[in-house]
Amino acid sequence: MAEIWTMGDLLCEVMREKEDVPLDQADLFRGPFPSGAPGIFISTAARLGHSTGVIGGVGADDFGQAILKRLRHDGVDCTYVKENSDLPTGVAFVTYFANGDRKFLFHMGNSAAVSVGEPTDEALEGAKYFHIMGCSLSAKPEFAQAIVRMLHRMKKAGAKISFDPNIRLELIRRPEEFQIIREVFEETNIFMPGIEELLTITGEKDIETAVRTCFQNPGLELLVLKRGSKGSSVYTRDGGCLEMGVYPVKPVDATGAGDSYDGAFISALAEGKSLEQAAKEGAAAGALNMMAFGPMEGKISRETIQEIIAKNEG
Repeated sequence: MAEIWTMGDLLCEVMREKEDVPLDQADLFRGPFPSGAPGIFISTAARLGHSTGVIGGVGADDFGQAILKRLRHDGVDCTYVKENSDLPTGVAFVTYFANGDRKFLFHMGNSAAVSVGEPTDEALEGAKYFHIMGCSLSAKPEFAQAIVRMLHRMKKAGAKISFDPNIRLELIRRPEEFQIIREVFEETNIFMPGIEELLTITGEKDIETAVRTCFQNPGLELLVLKRGSKGSSVYTRDGGCLEMGVYPVKPVDATGAGDSYDGAFISALAEGKSLEQAAKEGAAAGALNMMAFGPMEGKISRETIQEIIAKNEG
């Protein structure tokens, strides 16, 4: 029985070898790499020593096996990952640009990524955190509703809800998709947006007003604002704000850094660590993730997390 859970799209990622090559142009790719924001998150938590479970789906194909082998190797319970013989594993194609932007082409809505297993109530006993990614809510309406139903089951089991809206504009095609994101936010205890996502979801024009608007949600305990290269800010209900910078590393690939931050931050909370330590471990995991090519290929462990923190605190 896992203490940290997630549910969402499990994908293989196929990535351009070099920058500034559009996806409509013939050129080289690297991959497939096991991926999907929920997969990156739960892999990070598992590598940090936590009992973890994922609810998702893959095809009964080689890409699906690549994902399952990796997650199981990392220690994730994949009992409730459905292997679908009728649908292929979801795939994301990614290209990078010199200015830091990325563009994604998803093959997900009609893939096995949106067909999932169904945990028993007994399996949810002991759950502490249930993490949701906004990209999963945009994959398919029926899949989004299944995630919301699982959210309520997890809350009934005693889990806190953490939510990274992780909005992919490539996936959002209908206004009701924003509505379900807001519906999940209303049940959220730990909100983990980027700046653009924070402003989009609240409808506000500045960060301070948006933060106050978020805390009108009576169940919200923490708002972890991820600021990319500027670090993160952890806001509390009482008006407190903890600022955390980034650890200087030589970046190779930023894909998945925010998801690894989430995994390490939630893992630290599950261990009862301070908010400052949680932010440090989140920043360290994000930095380690960026040091390797591929969404979850960074050398993340308890030891490497502590090494990078100690190195920068001298």
